[in-house]
Amino acid sequence: MARWANNDPVGDIRLVEVVDRPLDLAEIQALVADERAGAVVSFSGNVRDHDHGRDVVALTYEGHPTAEAVLKDVAAEIDDRFDVIALAVAHRVGALEIGEAALIAVVATAHRGEAFAACSALVDLTKERLPVWKHQVFSDGTDEWVNCA
Repeated sequence: MARWANNDPVGDIRLVEVVDRPLDLAEIQALVADERAGAVVSFSGNVRDHDHGRDVVALTYEGHPTAEAVLKDVAAEIDDRFDVIALAVAHRVGALEIGEAALIAVVATAHRGEAFAACSALVDLTKERLPVWKHQVFSDGTDEWVNCA
């Protein structure tokens, strides 16, 4: 899916993307750099090697064609609810390796409390609304599909 960034130089939403390539936390953090920000909070949701006591050996995320539009709506809602200076959010689809980032959210605000609250809400709302499904394969040969980000 295409990368989308706000072209408005005073826009709060700097990046919203759903992509099939690795996500780079430092690159996304750099997009929200702003001299007005006293706090920048980042979240990286990474693929772990286990889930509910079972060893994960392979993981794939599949997204609905509307996933990026839904993520844009989520970002806009967080921007409206909080005093955000800058915001960036990205979700990965496709096959991921253990340890790779599946979701990165970065929020910059004037103060730390607002930054923590906004980033937490961004992650929670993304996980609640984003039409992305996780397919996990376990070491015992079983697998499962989960609707989560």
